[in-house]
Amino acid sequence: QVQLVESGGGLVQAGGSLRLSCAASGPTFSRRAMGWFRQAPGKEREFVAVVGVISWSEVNTYYADSVKGRFTISRDNAKNTVYLQMNSLKPEDTAVYYCAARPGAGLSGALNEYAYWGQGTQVTVSS
Repeated sequence: QVQLVESGGGLVQAGGSLRLSCAASGPTFSRRAMGWFRQAPGKEREFVAVVGVISWSEVNTYYADSVKGRFTISRDNAKNTVYLQMNSLKPEDTAVYYCAARPGAGLSGALNEYAYWGQGTQVTVSS
């Protein structure tokens, strides 16, 4: 069983930055791919970024086209935490952001590949 708790959301002006954190508890964090998804009002939940596991000190990443060059996902296995650094924020980034854990170590942007989800944290970007 995995428990995920997001933090770091808030209100920011367009062009600003936020860093989201996701603290994980439970077994085998260091062996799981960890993803970030978001859901805007009236829209379906969508993929944002994922960080996989190659070894204890080596990871791979993949991003949605809409956030490439602006967002950076990272993980600290010693702290059981995954981060999402968000720069150059736009109003269209406004959404509830969810952390998710995949049973396997490989990259995936598919919602149904993730078995565990956090409660979400609100990010609002004003123009």
